[in-house]
Amino acid sequence: MIASTPYTKLRETIEQASDKEIEAILREWSLWARTDQIAPAGDWFTWLLRGGRGSGKTRSGSEFVIERAKAGCRRIALIGQTKGDVRDTMIEVGDSAILNCSPPDFRPEYEPSKRRLTFPNGCIAIAYSGDEPDQLRGPQHDTAWADELAKFKYPQETWDNLELGLRLGDDPRVCVTTTPRPIPIIKKLLADAMTVDVRCSTYDNAANLADTFIQRILDKYEGTRLGRQELHGELLDDNPNALWNRDAIETLRVRKHPDLTRVVVGVDPEATATENSAETGIVVAGTAMVGDVLHGYILDDLSIRSSPGGWASAAITGYHKHRADRIIGEVNNGGDMVGFTIKTVDAKVPFKAVHASRGKLTRAEPVSALYEQGRIHHVGSFPDLEDQLCEWVPGDKSPDRLDALVWAITELMLEPTGKEFMVG
Repeated sequence: MIASTPYTKLRETIEQASDKEIEAILREWSLWARTDQIAPAGDWFTWLLRGGRGSGKTRSGSEFVIERAKAGCRRIALIGQTKGDVRDTMIEVGDSAILNCSPPDFRPEYEPSKRRLTFPNGCIAIAYSGDEPDQLRGPQHDTAWADELAKFKYPQETWDNLELGLRLGDDPRVCVTTTPRPIPIIKKLLADAMTVDVRCSTYDNAANLADTFIQRILDKYEGTRLGRQELHGELLDDNPNALWNRDAIETLRVRKHPDLTRVVVGVDPEATATENSAETGIVVAGTAMVGDVLHGYILDDLSIRSSPGGWASAAITGYHKHRADRIIGEVNNGGDMVGFTIKTVDAKVPFKAVHASRGKLTRAEPVSALYEQGRIHHVGSFPDLEDQLCEWVPGDKSPDRLDALVWAITELMLEPTGKEFMVG
C-alpha cells in the first residue's frame, strides 16, 4: 500500500513512471485504500462495514462491486435507502460512485430507465430500493451491495428478500456499508458466524474531507453518545434515561396501517436557514380505531434543513401525499410567519397554530406513555426520528423531529392546545 511505502521509494517510482503508468497507479484502489476498506480474505457471506459519516465506506462498496464484476460475477444487486440514493450515491453522482470509480477500460454502461449497469464483460448490476422490498422478491444474484441498511424503511424485509435471492454461483457474497443503529437486522448480522465485522471512523478519512465538514460534524457529535455512532461507527445500546426505547418501537412496528380516521402533519419550524441551522421537524401521523381503542400511526418523516419556503413545501407535499386533514405548527419561534409561509405555498391548506406553553417534558411524557400502552405504531422505519426519540433525555433541548411527532400525536390523541385558523 502507498501508506506503507517509504517516501524515497515512492518518489523514485513516480519519477520513473510514464503518464499512463501514473494514471494506472492513481486508479489502483488496492494501493491507496486503508486496510479496513479492502474486502477481507477468508470464507464469509456478509462483510459488514460499519463506519462514521465520511469514513470512506461508500467508496469501499463501489470498489467491492467493481472487483466482483471483474472476477466474473454475473448479477449484482445494488440496494440503497431510496431510488435517489442508489442513483446518486451508489451509481453516478458522488466521487465514490461506481461510474466514477470504474477504470476507463471497465466502465459499465448505465441505463437509468432499466435501473441497470452492464460491465464490459457482461456482468449486470441492478438497482433496488430499501423502501420497496418486494422488488427483490424473485430476482437471483451472486453479489450484493447494501448501502445504509440501518436507514432502510423496511430493513428486515429487504434483507430477507435479498438473502433468499443470493443463490447464484459458488460463492455469493454481500457487502453492507452503514452507519450502525441497534436495530434487529444489524444485531443479527453481528451475531452471524458468516459475518466479518469491520468498523471505521470519520477520523480515519479526515485527510479526504473538507475542513468545514469536519468542524461541523465535530461540533454536532463529538463528546456525545450519538457521536459514538455517527463518528466512530459504534453500535449504541438504548439510553437508559430516555423516554423511548427501541425494543418497544420495534415491537409495535407495522408494515401497513388500517383505514385512518384522521391524519395531520406536525411541524416544528426552524426560523433561520443557514448551514448551522437545525432542521425543521415534519412528521405525518394518523389515527384509527383498533377494537374500541384509538391507536396512532407514524406515517412519514419529511424533516428538512431548508428555508421557510422549502420546509413549507415539504410539509404541504406530505399533507397532499397522505391526504391529511391539516398541518399543525408550533408558532413560538416563527410567530405568524409559520402560518403565512404555509399560505404562500398553498392557500387552501388548513393550518392550526400551537403554542409551547408547557415544558418539553410535560408535552412529551403523555406521548411516550401512549407508546408504553402499545398504542403508537411506526409504519416502516424512520431511523433519524427514532434516534432522536431514543437519545433525548428530559432536561436537554428537545430535537426537531421529536417535537414535530409530539405536536402531531398531541393533536390526534391528547388534549389539543393552541388556536385554530384556516389558511386562506
